[in-house]
Order: sequence, then structure tokens, then C-alpha cells
Amino acid sequence: MTRQVGAWVRLPRVIALLGGTALFLRSRGQAEIVPSGNPLALFPLRVGNWQGRDIPIPPWALDVLGPGEFLERGYSRALDEPWADLFLAYFPSQRMGSTMHSPQNCLPGSGWTPVEFARVELTRPSGGKVKVNRYVLAKGLDRTLVLYWYQAHGRVVASEYWAKFYLVADAIRMNRSDGTLIRVMTPIARDEGPASAERRGVAFVQDVLPLLDRYIPQ
Repeated sequence: MTRQVGAWVRLPRVIALLGGTALFLRSRGQAEIVPSGNPLALFPLRVGNWQGRDIPIPPWALDVLGPGEFLERGYSRALDEPWADLFLAYFPSQRMGSTMHSPQNCLPGSGWTPVEFARVELTRPSGGKVKVNRYVLAKGLDRTLVLYWYQAHGRVVASEYWAKFYLVADAIRMNRSDGTLIRVMTPIARDEGPASAERRGVAFVQDVLPLLDRYIPQ
């Protein structure tokens, strides 16, 4: 399932697509629909048998993210088990250049180097299969496993390309450009491998998935 990270080579094309998407969305003059929903701050601290605690997002990071709602929490289910970090970024509008930032851009900028990339197939609570991105990153002797995807209007998308395609399509069809990035990280302990960390991360994601529709407008 795992393959070497070739996707990062496509980063310039992703950046170009982001720029083109932003220009298109900005050019549409009609006032868009901005749906209301439950604030991310009300997302449960208790998820399955995981207990969470808020992690403050520094002001400089909020400035980079731009207008939107953002939540970061660390969840744990046992004292002797590594935690899972949940990051939710909801953008009510992406028309004025405030688009979702891919972890492919942010994490390497924080010193993490991609080691492995794959896509993992999960079962949604409502039925059907979805795919999410799976990365193993390294910084010195530390390694971490990352699962992330994009979610908007009831749709789960792993690919940055398709996320931007649907952004433009939904802006035309629904007059909406809102969307959410969901990222889960869990450290790979020195006495375990990526497969063990993946099982932990996937178990946490499976507990999170049923809750997201309450906080991400459909």
C-alpha cells in the first residue's frame, strides 16, 4: 500500500491550480451563500473512548490561515499510548484568496520530511467507502503519521486536484465555496512501526467521522 513520495514533486502544479482557482472565484461578483452550522469550538471533547484537550493555535498561524474557524485538539485514550492530534480548518468562503492550505505545504515548512505516501480507504458511517491521504514524516529521529482529507457539501476528497475541481464546480452550481480540511497526526513511538500508528490513527478517524457532519455544512 505504501509507496515513496512522488506526489510532492507535483507541488508546483498544485500551486498553479490554487492560483487559478482563486482568480476564478474572485472574478464572480454574485454574493455567495455562506451556510450556518455548529461552531467548531463545540466539537466534543469526548470522542468514543478518546479524551481531548484544546491546543492553542498561535496568532501567526491564524494569520497565515486567514478567515475561518479553526480547532486543534490532542486526544488520548490511555496513558501509555501515543496521542492523536485533530486539526479542523473550516473556510466559509474561498473566493478572496483564502483557500485551504495543504499539509503538503505546511508540514515540510515546519521541518518535517515526507518519507512515505499512500491512500487509505475507510468506511463512512452513512455507508460507502472514502479515501484519505496517509503520510509518514520524519524530523531527525522522530516520525509521525498523518491522515488528512478535504470535506465539503457531504463529499470527502483526498486529492488536492479534485478538491479544487469541486470547489469551482460547487461555486458555479451552488454559489458556495466553503470547505474544510481535516488532519489527524499521531507520533510513531520508537518501539512501534508505521502500521501500528496507522491502526491507531484510523481507529480515531473512524470515531471522528460520524461527528463531522454536525459541524461541517452539507
